Amino acid sequence: MEIINPKIEDYLRGAYGKRHKVLLEMEAEAEKRDFPIVGPLVGKLLYQLAKMTGARRVFEMGSGYGYSAFWWALGMEEGEVICTEGSDANREQGEKYLKRAGLLERVRYNVGDALQIIDRTKGEFDIVFIDIEKKGYPDALSKAAKRVKRGGLIVADNVLWSGRVTEEHGEESTEAIKAFNRKLFSMKDFAASIVPVRDGVAVAYRL
Repeated sequence: MEIINPKIEDYLRGAYGKRHKVLLEMEAEAEKRDFPIVGPLVGKLLYQLAKMTGARRVFEMGSGYGYSAFWWALGMEEGEVICTEGSDANREQGEKYLKRAGLLERVRYNVGDALQIIDRTKGEFDIVFIDIEKKGYPDALSKAAKRVKRGGLIVADNVLWSGRVTEEHGEESTEAIKAFNRKLFSMKDFAASIVPVRDGVAVAYRL
């Protein structure tokens, strides 16, 4: 199911203007490998959220080869994006891209399970970004909610899951996304909404 009409997406890409050449390379790599990235429309939103909140500490649960981290880092004047990624090869590739863009000094990669890495990373975060295997979304939300500071954000990709959230009985990943959304909107200390761009992006502000 298309969340946004492809013609609207094409219009938005054109309206947003040119992107950094390294981002274009990363997008080409994603297409070549059929690798999931947030894409430029969501990337621009991440950049804006970092700017609006004055974020200095972003924790990414799921980083791939650094595409979303690029956008977060681009929106931060100083601070750190803490990346988590299960593949050391993706970590190495991501660091190369970020170094070429002059952003690597704002990014720190950790290889392993994001749900475990956040537990052993001390302190609060301005933003926690969730983009791991979808069956892990409910647990990720529980952990993120405890670590985001007041005035901070929880942001999650794929929360409309290509429209599969409308299914009454979906497979495991679909049911996990539905459980994530129900829990997100039930948390009284967060004001949440879903931006229906690309595959749906949840943005929750801690009150």
